[in-house]
Amino acid sequence: MRIVVLAKQVPDTKNVTGEVMKPDGTLNRAALAAVFNPEDLNALEMALDLKDRYGGEVIVITMGPPRAADILRDALCRGADRVILLSDRRFAGADTLATSYTIAQAITTHLMPFDLIACGRQAIDGDTAQVPPQVAEKLGIPQVTYVVEAIEMSNGRMRLRRDLGRREEIVEAELPLLITVPRTANRPRWPNARRLLKYRHARCGFELEAEARRRRAEVHQVLADLKARGLYIETWGAEEIQADLSRIGLGGSPTKVKKVDSVVLKGRSLRFFPPDDKGIKELVGELIEERTFG
Repeated sequence: MRIVVLAKQVPDTKNVTGEVMKPDGTLNRAALAAVFNPEDLNALEMALDLKDRYGGEVIVITMGPPRAADILRDALCRGADRVILLSDRRFAGADTLATSYTIAQAITTHLMPFDLIACGRQAIDGDTAQVPPQVAEKLGIPQVTYVVEAIEMSNGRMRLRRDLGRREEIVEAELPLLITVPRTANRPRWPNARRLLKYRHARCGFELEAEARRRRAEVHQVLADLKARGLYIETWGAEEIQADLSRIGLGGSPTKVKKVDSVVLKGRSLRFFPPDDKGIKELVGELIEERTFG
């Protein structure tokens, strides 16, 4: 069984302000602290749980700048078998349409056949929840959203439990399949200490030159050593995934962000009523006077 997990390194949204916007309407991600998108960790946990139950391979793929390799190292430490970084200057500025095309193209070109694609419900930076459904559409596979439990996998089908808010739903779908996972689905496991000691040394293609300087060795020697030890983070650009350049990055993105504002809600004209009979009487009187009720 092959499970592909889509992950994203996202800016810490607690620190997003209008000052981090570039003139072209994209985020200056280099100026922000970055974290593993929370719900992608839930998707990874569900994939690892399925691997524990049925065996197979868990592959984590992310699209982003070179520093996005940080979350791939984290994924390896948590139990992923293989990680892939999609990184190319031409991918920069992609909206959900261009992003989903790039990811689907990478999967089609290099990761077929697969059984399952697991994704977080949405990323905390855009909050669109559009990329996973668009990837499923481009791959021509069914999708099930809001999956909180993978009940069973057998005979090329999966039974899943969905959380629809006020009720739950049990559905069955044919593989290959894409699912999205919300934060309420599970509790992601912590990185394994032994794997942490090993995979903290994993390097992507962009880090090879620096690693070679540190070791005082040739780049090709370092690459061969990392591959032999399972510490190379596969790094693919537009050529490697055979991308149509008109469909990637800013040029392939019809969506443009004009402005981002940091909105802080502040109370005005606050009044405090004492927690006694007199205070309650004053509060009710004011609500009636303002026609809030009554």
